[in-house]
Amino acid sequence: MSITGERDGQPGGGPQKAGVAIADLMTGMYSIVAVLTALTHRDRTGEGQYIDMALLDVQVAMLANMNSNYLASGQPPVRWGNAHPNIVPYQTFQTSDGWIIVAVGNDGQFRKFVEAGGRPELADDERFAKNPSRVRHRDTLVPILADMVRLQGKQEWITKLEASGVPCGPINDLGEVFENEQVVARGLQVDLPHPSGGTVKLVRNPINMSATPPQALMHPSTLGQHTEAVLRDVLGYDDTRIAALRTQSVI
Repeated sequence: MSITGERDGQPGGGPQKAGVAIADLMTGMYSIVAVLTALTHRDRTGEGQYIDMALLDVQVAMLANMNSNYLASGQPPVRWGNAHPNIVPYQTFQTSDGWIIVAVGNDGQFRKFVEAGGRPELADDERFAKNPSRVRHRDTLVPILADMVRLQGKQEWITKLEASGVPCGPINDLGEVFENEQVVARGLQVDLPHPSGGTVKLVRNPINMSATPPQALMHPSTLGQHTEAVLRDVLGYDDTRIAALRTQSVI
């Protein structure tokens, strides 16, 4: 959170949490790698091993280049919101009907960006012509660009910038995500029958494999659906003992 959120002194500045439980999800991902590695070691040597995974360890490890920046310089990185510390403009902008992100990677792309917005003179302004100057004059330039972007709609900007070769993208809400033609074509939403009636909407496994692709075959388990199977097949309880637990309202 120390590197996520708007800069101190800016509106809304301060630490900001991510929108999903990244540490939990990434620990699961790392754990899968660890299990597969241990299985490979077992297959080669016959030796099993204990795997020790910690949320804290993963949180530190996944900071990637931010770790490198700190360890090389001794200076803790700061928050930059949706902006880039070394490239301007490389951030989100609000259009007349939504949000986009623009990633201007060089001076030529900056010129194409402002030309698309009807402000070509900005590319000739010595304060903004070169990226180092744009970085120095960030606080002057960005409000000008924000006013420029707000005059056109999201799709209008995406169409113009893509045609000009300026890296950009829409900021989609989840409704727009699941209506996206590529998301539809990839079949990321799956609808499965549910015993309560109708269907349940889910997201398929994103892994695609030619020989053994994952398949969504059944709905999420209902409450207690597998209780008896676990008691019988895993714990070895017989029908009499299971019936007694049910009589006692234990299950």
